[in-house]
Amino acid sequence: MGPVLDAFTTGRTATVAEISTRVLLDLLGWKGQILTSSQLPSQPGRFVRLADSSAAAGARAYLCGTGGMTYLGPAPFAARNIVAAPFRAPLINICSSGSQLSAL
Repeated sequence: MGPVLDAFTTGRTATVAEISTRVLLDLLGWKGQILTSSQLPSQPGRFVRLADSSAAAGARAYLCGTGGMTYLGPAPFAARNIVAAPFRAPLINICSSGSQLSAL
């Protein structure tokens, strides 16, 4: 966890978020590719940019927290054949308390 604590010295929330996410993914043994939004082509507009990034990453679905679903604009996702769906953690095993967990 040294890298995460060291990230706090930068005074940048984005740096802490990126490093802590990378550490968490390493701990979970995830071997996927990490993309940053600055590497992906996108158009202006809050939901359009999110839909563009999802499409550039090859997503077929965009999972959104149930709170975010109340204001998410689904049209840009639909235009790219991406399903915008609410994320609900399974209520079994480690996920049983998932609504009480967070990572940054």
